[in-house]
Formats: sequence, C-alpha cells, structure tokens
Amino acid sequence: MRLTRYTDYAMRVLLYLGRQPDSSHPINEISKAYGISQNHLMKVVNDLVNAGYLTSTRGRNGGIRLARPPEQIRVGALMRHTENDFDLVGCGSCVIAPACGLSSALDEALQAFMAVLDGYTLADILARKGDFGHLLLGAAANA
Repeated sequence: MRLTRYTDYAMRVLLYLGRQPDSSHPINEISKAYGISQNHLMKVVNDLVNAGYLTSTRGRNGGIRLARPPEQIRVGALMRHTENDFDLVGCGSCVIAPACGLSSALDEALQAFMAVLDGYTLADILARKGDFGHLLLGAAANA
C-alpha cells in the first residue's frame, strides 16, 4: 500500500503542530521546516481546518494549531479522510473478478491495515521516536 503525498503532508503538519499543541504556527514556518511548497501545504491545511483537525487565525499574529489534543486525533481516521482510494488492485473491470478470491483477501488485508492505524493517535506517533524538533530546526537553517 502506498499513501499519497497529500496524506504525507497532512501527517507532517499534524506532527509539527503536535510537538507544541497549544501554540500557533504560520504555514510558511512549516513549509520551510519540511522544504515543501507553501502552496501545496495551504491546500492541505485548508482541508484539515474544514475537517476539524486544525484551527486557523488570520492576521499578523495568525497561524494554525491543532483543533483538539493529539490524544484525540486518530491516525486511521486521518488516513480515511485524506486518501481518495484504498483499492489495492482495479478488480472492478477484471473479467475473472466474480470467481477470484484475491479481492476478498485484499479487502481483509486493508481492514487489518486500517485497524492497526485506528489503534494509534497522533500522541502515540509523536511519542514513538522522541523529539524530532532539532531535525526540523536544522533543515530550516539549511534551506
């Protein structure tokens, strides 16, 4: 299974903001830290605001922040929101689909994959490897 860049960016934003869940950060700060396009990030952030994952404040001291604590953000739910298609294979147009057991096996595998992600929150992911803030600061300094 391969996740889209869109989902990757959404997770990066949440991870960045999850390091300091009570702080607000401008999009360009996050863009510079990761070395990704601010325009792409704005599209992702807008979607995450509309979906209730983030809140945004406009203006000079504006920025984005988590809309709820990291312990309440489920990774599986985020993946379902950001991914358009979880089909691992295009079985719909296959002539042997009615007699093939592969699609049901793949559906079962996908359900297991999502069940694992449903078991994790943003807080769990942040805690797994420790603080990566120093990596982002170094990347932003080199950009």
